Amino acid sequence: MKNRPRIITVANQKGGVGKTTTAINLATALAAIGERVLIVDIDPQGNASTGLGIDRQDRNVSSYDVLTGVMGIAEAAMPTAVPGLSIVPSTLDLLGVEMEIAGAPDRVVRLRNALRDGNGAPYSYVLIDCPPSLNLLTLNSMAAADSVLVPLQCEFFALEGLSQLLQTVDQVRRTINPNLTIQGIVLTMFDGRNNLANQVVEDVRAHMGDKVYETVIPRNVRVSEAPSYGKPAILYDLKCSGSQAYLQLASEVIRRERRLRAA
Repeated sequence: MKNRPRIITVANQKGGVGKTTTAINLATALAAIGERVLIVDIDPQGNASTGLGIDRQDRNVSSYDVLTGVMGIAEAAMPTAVPGLSIVPSTLDLLGVEMEIAGAPDRVVRLRNALRDGNGAPYSYVLIDCPPSLNLLTLNSMAAADSVLVPLQCEFFALEGLSQLLQTVDQVRRTINPNLTIQGIVLTMFDGRNNLANQVVEDVRAHMGDKVYETVIPRNVRVSEAPSYGKPAILYDLKCSGSQAYLQLASEVIRRERRLRAA
């Protein structure tokens, strides 16, 4: 497909793992190095939209309209304060979308069809921010995606949650999207002073090998503060350790994508 973007869904069924923070900062970092990026926010909480400074009162068109077929991707996309980065925002209307489309034969591929109809142009990357659950919205995201990026908090139950998510990816691959891959696993909220966090890093790398990014996102106050100012951390404080880590992650993502395309 001409001008087709790479579509990456950022997913984890657990909340509080840095999923939305990873989506908006990775998107910002990609835009900062010249990529044209679109975030599709399909989490009813709308944190990605808020974190990029899109007020709720300004979300006249949203991903709800895309999933219900009222609007196309191009009409729903809004520019953000980050040059080269646009977003299809989320609203609380998404809470009812599952019931609205549950009986439709194309209910799992609504987002994929919308992205194909729009031909993806003018974006080189589309990042989809999912809700923290394995529901119809997340399945739409995985059906539309080329790959899944998994933020994983450095905590005791990390591998248990990862196992469930990988099973879902396998199921989607078998039934809806045979080309879906794991783009990578990014370890988040890492505190090097914590012995457990170091053990989690070792365990995840031992189980998942080169699927785990070399870049580890540290626990960082400035990254946590940024969304309350409607800014990605990279704009809020470029020099903080969290922002620098997301810039490194963006470079790693692009290197992986180039290897995939060359394979």
